Amino acid sequence: MGGVTFVHNRYWVVRHGKSIPNEMGLVVSSMENGKLEQYKLTPEGINQAKLAGESFLKVLKEDNIPLENVRICYSPFSRTTHTAQVVASVLDISFEGPQCMVLDDLRERFFGPSYELKSHDKYPDIWALDEKDPFMQPEGGESVADVVSRLTNALINMESQFRGCTVLVVSHGDPLQIFQTILNAAKDYDGSCESDLALRIQAVKIPCVLSQHRKFALQTGELRSVV
Repeated sequence: MGGVTFVHNRYWVVRHGKSIPNEMGLVVSSMENGKLEQYKLTPEGINQAKLAGESFLKVLKEDNIPLENVRICYSPFSRTTHTAQVVASVLDISFEGPQCMVLDDLRERFFGPSYELKSHDKYPDIWALDEKDPFMQPEGGESVADVVSRLTNALINMESQFRGCTVLVVSHGDPLQIFQTILNAAKDYDGSCESDLALRIQAVKIPCVLSQHRKFALQTGELRSVV
């Protein structure tokens, strides 16, 4: 078992707080729409983000982790940016400073034009497809495997920039399910390429692993330790 020595940081995830699209029951997954201010957090979502920040701060204090060792990496969508701002405020970390970093590769999974701005009741159809074949794209959208590719880039980016940090990844439901799936599988991988992070993830990027991402579902505003 490789343990957690394959990464140089500790990773936590938080799904954005309840957003206006959540309240409206809308799929907002394109970068163009996702960045619009009209799709930020609801008052309930702001409160969820505050609670997540307070829970994270409690963990940091219990584990004697200094705030200067904390990094917040977030998706550029308005709902995740809003969440990251609230959490940074709770932690008393400057959102404009070097400890907070936006990463495009943490953006929402694009479900395709046939789902965009439509009812979120369609999500189960996509997840059924994922379970059957996680390499299959919803029409014009991203497959689970596509999301793995860019999350691998995000992880390599974070690993190259930070050492010995506690990193909070602020993203969306599907990307965070997939992020947890690949990190959990990579953690247990003990093949010949275990020292190379990208190769390690590539080795576990297989249908029987990726099809199970729904097991790692998060509620809005939910905080979770990954590795």
